Amino acid sequence: MAKYVYISIGSNKGDRFQNLQLAVNRMFDLVGSIENISKVYTSPAFGFESEEFLNACLIIKTELLPDKVMQYLLDIETELGRTRTEGVGYEARVIDLDIIFFEDEIINTQLLQVPHPEMQKRRFVILPLNDIASGIVHPVLKHTVRALLNNCDDTSELVAIDKHLENPIKTFNFSHRNFIAIEGNIGAGKTSLATKMSEDFNAKLVLERFADNPFLPKFYDDAMRYAFPLEMSFLADRYQQISDDLSQLDLFKDFIVSDYDVFKSLIFSRITLQEDEFKLYRKLFYIMYKEIAKPDLYIYLYQNTERLQQNIKKRGRDYEQQIEDDYLNKINLGYLEFLKNQTELKVKIIDISDMDFVANRADYLNILKLICS
Repeated sequence: MAKYVYISIGSNKGDRFQNLQLAVNRMFDLVGSIENISKVYTSPAFGFESEEFLNACLIIKTELLPDKVMQYLLDIETELGRTRTEGVGYEARVIDLDIIFFEDEIINTQLLQVPHPEMQKRRFVILPLNDIASGIVHPVLKHTVRALLNNCDDTSELVAIDKHLENPIKTFNFSHRNFIAIEGNIGAGKTSLATKMSEDFNAKLVLERFADNPFLPKFYDDAMRYAFPLEMSFLADRYQQISDDLSQLDLFKDFIVSDYDVFKSLIFSRITLQEDEFKLYRKLFYIMYKEIAKPDLYIYLYQNTERLQQNIKKRGRDYEQQIEDDYLNKINLGYLEFLKNQTELKVKIIDISDMDFVANRADYLNILKLICS
């Protein structure tokens, strides 16, 4: 599960602001989504004579363990040119990255101490932290960040500069989108991607309610008998849900992202139904489909059959475990045939057969770049 980590950043060598921005960019690449960034402050060197520092704090949502986050921070420091010298004490540095809080965890390992043991004594930490997390309670001292700031004995004078660090997520622009549909075969990862995008880009999430369909387990046991009632129930549910969700304006969300498009009903039914059943079904579909808003971007996640089967087994739904390769191949071909002849929608097909965007953040960011390109 994702957790929030609070990180202090500082620099007093070279292009100090650029050093901070590069560190923010790399933390976004490696650690997780950046939720908030404080103002940037000038502060005198603490504990030694040197040039003034630039300091800030940020909040990152991460799925990584604390030691892994800290190891990435050390790697980023090395990338940016810092060499940590054992036993030297305070010194000038290109970049300094420290974990202050990892939610309310108390950690004491060889690599990491959290909460940072000196944070309450350092105004250059708690002033920017107060910008973005004033109400957070120190899990050991049991005081809020605001209270720690008010009681801090450090009298160093900090001054906010007029430049702000940019959140790298702004490089992915969805402001011109109203409705994005993410589609794919069974086990392709469409729900996972839609969920991650909704969280990172303040989008309203619309998920297909397949788990409530009583015909689905029966279909996998006896496809011939239950195909038509299954497809009809899916069509009715999808029509009702997407109509309701698209008609409900949410002023606090920037756009809608869904893990399905209603046209999948026609694709699946073409595979599962007998010819006469499909003709009737198609007639009903087009009567309903013309009333539904179309996505202004349609994403199809393509995965090869071997990967699909691996994903299906990993998520462990009993009624899916007997799905045959031939059925998955037919679904892929059905989607690709539909997309090849599609003229109404803006379509992007992304081959994710060699990606794992759930476990690998770099893959996730690459998919976002492909969507925005």
